[in-house]
Amino acid sequence: MAKLEIKPVQSRREEQQFLDLPWKLYEGNPNWIPPLRANQRELVGFKPHPFYNDAEGQAFLAVRDGEVQGRVLALVNHAHNRRHKEERGFFGFFECVDDQEVADALFGAVRNWLAERHIHKLRGPANPSLNYECGLLIEGFDSPPTFMMTYNPPYYPRLIESAGFTKVQDLYAYEAHKDMLATVDPKLAFIIGEATRRFDVKLRSLDTSRFLDEVKLFLDIYNKSLVGTWGFVPLSEAEVQHLAGSLKRLIVPELTVVAEVEGRPVGAMFALLDYNPRIKKINGRLFPFGFIRLLWNRKKIPRARLLSANVLPEFQRWGLGLVLGAHMVPQGLEWGMSEAEMSWVLESNHLSRKSIERGGGRRTKTYRIYDSDAE
Repeated sequence: MAKLEIKPVQSRREEQQFLDLPWKLYEGNPNWIPPLRANQRELVGFKPHPFYNDAEGQAFLAVRDGEVQGRVLALVNHAHNRRHKEERGFFGFFECVDDQEVADALFGAVRNWLAERHIHKLRGPANPSLNYECGLLIEGFDSPPTFMMTYNPPYYPRLIESAGFTKVQDLYAYEAHKDMLATVDPKLAFIIGEATRRFDVKLRSLDTSRFLDEVKLFLDIYNKSLVGTWGFVPLSEAEVQHLAGSLKRLIVPELTVVAEVEGRPVGAMFALLDYNPRIKKINGRLFPFGFIRLLWNRKKIPRARLLSANVLPEFQRWGLGLVLGAHMVPQGLEWGMSEAEMSWVLESNHLSRKSIERGGGRRTKTYRIYDSDAE
């Protein structure tokens, strides 16, 4: 057998090989959704992205007999290490043939690269952080992912665990269908009414005349609400600006809601349409005409992903998250939504999980974050 070579990505050709590998590995897989190519190039760090203003990475390829067999990105997220007071590296964008030798060699390259920076703790997958796509699918391989969620073959957990990684946290995806509304726990209606009355909550949708400011408001609440959440690192101001611009064409006001108390925004929720079936049709290419096909007649998209439901810490545990959801449901139905995925939810977030499950949400997919902590 030809010798396996691990190569740090340096040239434009190697960058393209790194980006193209999933099309080879997932050929014929009906559940795989190609990434948006331009977006992927940024997130890997091959083009400027504000995440890398405070992070560094190195991509690696595994090559045998001239054929790319796998890829991985080694990462140091300096913002994470400052916030959590540790020296930890991350891996992301892992793709690999079903060959343990290849997987071991790729993770060996990541560990060596991090060791040169005196880092011996490793976590992933993070593509490139928990604020973007993350987690390895371990349950729910029989259906495609929703927008901005990951997908991988069933053999990836075996490769990663055999390479010395162990579970540190699971992430859950819940499915909700409009038919479930008839079975919602009636106690939730009481909690919603009491929370609305207690705080005199005012609810509104995103104001399109102030779109960028409104998206920044949503992301600001996101940053402030998750301060105590496992693994959380706030988005930087530059990342907020970048995300606001990229979401401008994707968000629809009908799938957003802001809660205000005495004129102060204290909670926000937004869902994104599940663009994945359309992304598959355009094969991840937004140019020259992919954008048109992606956004044309969006009323025909019957499914959404509830991406964010956040309440400022001082208002948490008072039911305001349920208030937000109760306001969005009829808006979604009026839009034409028939089903939604709520993802992702940390297994350690018992409050959110309990609320979703009492509301009829059914867990359909599980994703895993792994650690490898060799001192």
